Amino acid sequence: MKPAIILGAGGHAKVLAEALIQSGSEVLGFVTPDAVPEEEYFGYRILGDDDVVKTYNSDDIVLANGIGMLPRQTLRWCLAAQMRKDGYSFVTVRHPSAIVSSDIILYEGVQVMAGAIIQPGCKIGQDSIINTGSQIEHDTTIGDQCHIAPGVTLSGEVHVGNNVHIGTGAQVIQGIKIGEGSVIAAGTTVYKDVPSGMMVRQQVRIVMEILKD
Repeated sequence: MKPAIILGAGGHAKVLAEALIQSGSEVLGFVTPDAVPEEEYFGYRILGDDDVVKTYNSDDIVLANGIGMLPRQTLRWCLAAQMRKDGYSFVTVRHPSAIVSSDIILYEGVQVMAGAIIQPGCKIGQDSIINTGSQIEHDTTIGDQCHIAPGVTLSGEVHVGNNVHIGTGAQVIQGIKIGEGSVIAAGTTVYKDVPSGMMVRQQVRIVMEILKD
């Protein structure tokens, strides 16, 4: 296991560092343009900005992408593409508390966070995040650069295209197809196929009860 440098020094980077530590990986430190070199974050050194990575031989380290992902923001993916172009590779992270079947495929840079469950027959594409407590049921395929946010449930045989964000606590019914670039808002239940590039929000009826003394 090569030592890891974490890109970014925000909330997701901290969670990622914990997952790496718990899985027995060595963390060299963080790189970020927003912090002063030699400062500490989460008990590790800030090594400098992204250019510091180039002072390390690509054969000697791996990178871990700690840039958080919000809908339709591309910084995380652009940085990963540039680092790969420069010859660096990304570690596939699996928190030891995650329950992951032996009959799955995790591509390079996938991050499976604490308490996630991935059942047999699943494929998770490059750089995708399976965040805390998410449940991915059997024979589900998730594309590249997706974010499955905390507490999401994908029932069996769901197909998720590339660059999809599925928000916290959303539920996707069995066999649904979600097209590339779509966003599923937090708490939404998806029971029909979603075309590419769509935003899906749950419609909630708020009932107010007037209490009389």
